[in-house]
Amino acid sequence: MRILIVGAGGVGSAIASIAARRAVFSSIVIADVDPLRSERAAQKAGGHVQATRVDASDRVDLAQLIAATRSEVVINACDPRFNPPIFDAAFESGCDYLDMAMHLSSPHPTDPHGQVGVMLGHEQLAAHDAWD
Repeated sequence: MRILIVGAGGVGSAIASIAARRAVFSSIVIADVDPLRSERAAQKAGGHVQATRVDASDRVDLAQLIAATRSEVVINACDPRFNPPIFDAAFESGCDYLDMAMHLSSPHPTDPHGQVGVMLGHEQLAAHDAWD
């Protein structure tokens, strides 16, 4: 299995370290906007973890990296603010997707104290049929 871990902070680094000890992964790539951070995470994980740079806010950059690495699974280890572009890039690329948190909620645009805006995770849950 070929995985792409987006985000090389504490969570992404831990996932890379655990995955590096499992023979099931034929390719592990960890990517971060800071290439030094992804390189440190890859070195710490050992094994066959490769490091690279990606802008998690840029769906096109993400999709290009997914294609270049031929990833089958995208693991989102970023702040939830970056969920939408990572989620969309994984979908467009035909990958499975795993993250640590749901899409963020947002207040109602004109009546934030009286009406519900967009609920936590709504966009992800609404995409179920398309992903299925």
